[in-house]
Amino acid sequence: MDTMDYIIKTLETLVNIPSPSGYTREVMEFVRKEAEGFGYACEMSKKGGLVIQVKGLGGETLGLSAHVDTLGAMVRSVSGEGMLKFTMVGGYTMQSIEGSYCKIHTREGKVYTGTILSKSPSVHTFDDARTLDRTERNMEIRIDEVVKNREDVLKLGINSGDYVSFLANFEYTEKGFIKSRHLDDKASVAVLLGLLKDMSEHGLTPKRNIKLLISNYEEVGFGASWIPEDITEFIAVDMGALGDDLNGTEYAVSICAKDSSGPYDYDLTTDLINLAKENGIDYAVDVFPHYGSDVSAAMRGGHNIKGALIGQGIHASHGMERTHRDSLMNTLKLLKVYVI
Repeated sequence: MDTMDYIIKTLETLVNIPSPSGYTREVMEFVRKEAEGFGYACEMSKKGGLVIQVKGLGGETLGLSAHVDTLGAMVRSVSGEGMLKFTMVGGYTMQSIEGSYCKIHTREGKVYTGTILSKSPSVHTFDDARTLDRTERNMEIRIDEVVKNREDVLKLGINSGDYVSFLANFEYTEKGFIKSRHLDDKASVAVLLGLLKDMSEHGLTPKRNIKLLISNYEEVGFGASWIPEDITEFIAVDMGALGDDLNGTEYAVSICAKDSSGPYDYDLTTDLINLAKENGIDYAVDVFPHYGSDVSAAMRGGHNIKGALIGQGIHASHGMERTHRDSLMNTLKLLKVYVI
């Protein structure tokens, strides 16, 4: 299978595996099997992240990361009317999930479906349907079960602390657009698996040993607070944010010079920019004021590393996201010329 076709097919699989931060065992198992299928050894970290090892020509170890955890929610309480109150996992606006279909995952392994709604969900019956503030306090989940009160819900096995995942609604269009929730950051995970596929099938040996960290708590801020100690250079592969006065597009690879955690390593970022120029890769350099990455977490964790951030441009991040096949391809190209 062509590598880009593999990346898009894999991305569709990934976004349809529920994995809000901390609830990632199933999706990690999928990624592990893919990596091992390409011949690369894997091990799990204590907090559930995956480390994939690629032997290179020697020298210092390069770290690459992408996070497989997504936005989601957790049941906070059950109302007397049998509706679920919830708390956010990750940061997003309530407007971006209102009306979305979801799944509720109980601690006993049961899965129920539902819909996320405001407490005033209909203009026909609520005076404040249009004006009610969309905050956690004013949102709830309607379960697709015959429930009339709190006790009916508890009998289903649903209770506080159960995870809620949002359905992805993946679509790949004839013009090459990928529309879906959770492109942040499963698009990058798919690109890294595409990189492993290329290296394995074409016998490509990287110039240094590589450790790929697939993290599982990035959306809540501490995905890569721990990384393997032999990593000296660390590149987060995450989304490129689009909008306002930013330069990125849905067709280019974004290279981030600074985000909310501060500037990324000057020399490493410059090297990536120059490689993109020299190899005719469509790229954009940007500053992301409301953004943090696995490299940010690693820096806060005290690691002595050089850090950089790249990724495909994602429109409407943390909402109904979209990118383009070309952006995935340009991200893959930049990774290949850097590591090979």
